[in-house]
Amino acid sequence: MLDKDALIDLYRRRARRYDVTANLYHLIGFRESAYRRAAVRALSLRTGDSVVEIGCGTGLNFPLLERAIGATGRLVGVDLTDAMLDRARDRVTREGWTNVDLVREDAARFRFPANAGGVISTFALTLVPEYDRVIAAAAAALAPGRRFVLLDLKRPSRAPEALVRLMVWLTRPFGVTLDIADRHPWESLARHLRLCSFEEFYFGFAYLAVGERR
Repeated sequence: MLDKDALIDLYRRRARRYDVTANLYHLIGFRESAYRRAAVRALSLRTGDSVVEIGCGTGLNFPLLERAIGATGRLVGVDLTDAMLDRARDRVTREGWTNVDLVREDAARFRFPANAGGVISTFALTLVPEYDRVIAAAAAALAPGRRFVLLDLKRPSRAPEALVRLMVWLTRPFGVTLDIADRHPWESLARHLRLCSFEEFYFGFAYLAVGERR
């Protein structure tokens, strides 16, 4: 398992070509862009909402989120790696968005804005050892009835060990290891929020969990 310094170093090296390499998984049938669209839809955002993305990376979700919240909304992107945020900043400038704040911070220490209209994390939170602390803080900051949407990877409940090890090897360039694949952030989501739905993708190697503040 990588420590945080090693994770930063890994994603600094990956930042420049992250968007291209992430989409290469389409070649093995992993429909990442479709899963991202489903995650943003599950937030049930409205025009003018504020939304926080934990582990925003290069901003792949930003176009979807901007479409949902509009120019009057607010988007806060949080990431641990400066190089990834540089790419996200380039995207924001290129698109002319004026309602995006980018924050370089450890997710476990980030102070969520109060009464957030939504929190989302895609393919990132499992890499954070203190994911339960992150979800607890987000749950406390969400406005009543608003949602935390989590899209991430996991170990399938019924899959040959050889296949699991193959998938971990394929995703190792993004910091995935067997012990990380065994983490269960959706259980934290259910502990701190009302779990609205849990859906598996790609033979159980990915999941979409939606928690709502009571």
